[in-house]
Amino acid sequence: MEVPPQAAAPAALGQAHLSHLPQRPPINLGFQDLSYTVSNGKISKLILRGINGEFRSGQLTAILGPSGAGKSTLLNILAGYRVNGASGLITTNGQPRDLKLFRKLSRYIMQDDLLQPLITVQEAMTMAADLKLGNDMSTQRKTIIVEEIIQLLRLGKARNTASERLSGGERKRLSIALELLNNPPVIFLDEPTTGLDDVASSTCVSLLKRVARGGRTVICSLHTPSARLFAVFDHVYVVAEGKCGYQGTAAGVIPFLKELHLPCPKTYNPADFVIEVSSGEYGSHTDCMVAAADNGRSQKWRQYATEEVYEEMEMEIEQLNTGVVDKHSYKYESTPCQQFSVLLKRMLLQTVRNRDYLWLRVCLHLFLGGIVGALFSSMGYDASKTLFNFGFCYACIIVMLYTTMMPILLAYPSEVLLVKREYFNRWYGLKPYYAALVVSRTPPTIFFCLLYVVIVYPLTAQPMEAARILMFITICILTALISESLGTLISSTLSVVNSMFVGPVVSVPLMLLAVYGIGSGDESPPIIWRLARACSFMRYSLEGLVVAVYGPPRDDLKCPNEVVYCEYKNPKYFIKMMGMSGVSFWVDIGVLIGILFAMNLAAYYLLRQRLSPNYAFRAIKYIGSFIKNKMSLTM
Repeated sequence: MEVPPQAAAPAALGQAHLSHLPQRPPINLGFQDLSYTVSNGKISKLILRGINGEFRSGQLTAILGPSGAGKSTLLNILAGYRVNGASGLITTNGQPRDLKLFRKLSRYIMQDDLLQPLITVQEAMTMAADLKLGNDMSTQRKTIIVEEIIQLLRLGKARNTASERLSGGERKRLSIALELLNNPPVIFLDEPTTGLDDVASSTCVSLLKRVARGGRTVICSLHTPSARLFAVFDHVYVVAEGKCGYQGTAAGVIPFLKELHLPCPKTYNPADFVIEVSSGEYGSHTDCMVAAADNGRSQKWRQYATEEVYEEMEMEIEQLNTGVVDKHSYKYESTPCQQFSVLLKRMLLQTVRNRDYLWLRVCLHLFLGGIVGALFSSMGYDASKTLFNFGFCYACIIVMLYTTMMPILLAYPSEVLLVKREYFNRWYGLKPYYAALVVSRTPPTIFFCLLYVVIVYPLTAQPMEAARILMFITICILTALISESLGTLISSTLSVVNSMFVGPVVSVPLMLLAVYGIGSGDESPPIIWRLARACSFMRYSLEGLVVAVYGPPRDDLKCPNEVVYCEYKNPKYFIKMMGMSGVSFWVDIGVLIGILFAMNLAAYYLLRQRLSPNYAFRAIKYIGSFIKNKMSLTM
């Protein structure tokens, strides 16, 4: 995408301010007596123990601490990513936090750089701008905003590079860039330097400081920053055994520890030293650190900071809009229709560009079509092979089941993680996303079904009548779409490993119920099995294919000369013996459409519950985990 010349000038002006972004009031985030308890059956563990603190606008804050101290937990609770089990008061600008509103005005950049594959940096930024800024803003202004952020985060050279080809530092910067588009006042980052070398880490943190200088509250959890990296942070919050061991400037760490008779060696990294002290490597000093931190909690954050730095930060923050946060200013900027349009465009673009996957599916359907066509060759009119031709219909619905369900089980759990990040950061609503997902999948599914049917139908010598061909294709397409939605339903809540196990296991009873009672004529099985059989969409698919091939009006089949007697020469008699004499093709079509709708509705519901569970779903999950713990204890 070509950037217009007028975009260059604003990008060169005050890159730290991002002047064309929507203006937001600064947010100061505070917390008092914050605790967090995690429960596992009867066993509970206190992670955070009544900690206090404040993170101010315009500052770059680092949360430090040894492994298991609770720094990531603190970040998750402050971001609203983890709520259950937390207690205490969290405030924004001195007022109790409205969690729903806070989630709208804050952004959480997780440790793993989850980016949409097969999309370039420029395309990702442009699509994100369309989603986050809406159509009320002109395209020209969006282009300027995108260019400003690309220049600020030094992504200009990588603008035409696909996300999977970016370096670690570029991926991290792109993750930050995507969240800056609508100028969130509060930005959380979990381990932003993980996987980066010293140069890339230094660049990333320096850029975050420039972002913070624009009046944003930027909070990072870090593991072991270098001394040079540590000095960049304006504010440091040390978590020690779930308590606050220190909060203040980076330059104040050494004097703070010196007052506790813990002098830091001159050649030692202050960040490493304070973490080692917090972990107890120099004896038990945690209580002393906590007590000293509590006594000095009211000291100004600019202690040990130079007056020049303080004045610079205050001057830049004063340039921003101030005032009360408007609850209505943080709704979705784009309408559901706009979100659907952008997401559909993105999904179709990814589908077209995933050529290896498309060619693999083409080859797979050609292979299966050739194998099935060869196995059941010329059986459509052969009265002595009627049962084998019935097997052909059964094989077709199995092919439609597995060729569409298995790829979803393998790929969608990873996509859910991407959706979780984008949905939590309020890129779009779930309804437009799921609608775009279903619509984007439908054309490839129909194409591959047609590719398969075009091969097997003539090879097996099925009746070449337009109506029957159309009926056969319709049933195959509906079966494939239902199987696809079944895969989405399973993989929307499970991991890849569990999805790949549960999917085939669930398919077995569906396949068995599809042929239950076959060959017994019109004799009805017990009601419990009739009800169970009615729950298998494959039963309706099989009935539909049989009616499409053998349904009236059709003449008797041809019995070969070398065969003395063909029992199933008459199609009407064969349908009766299969227990399908009262079957209506249109009823089967209607039921399959209903099952398709219900399956997608269930998949949407489970996906929504995974992203934002309601109380009923949480209660069911809690009961399940409780039973699981009870069973593990008894065993």
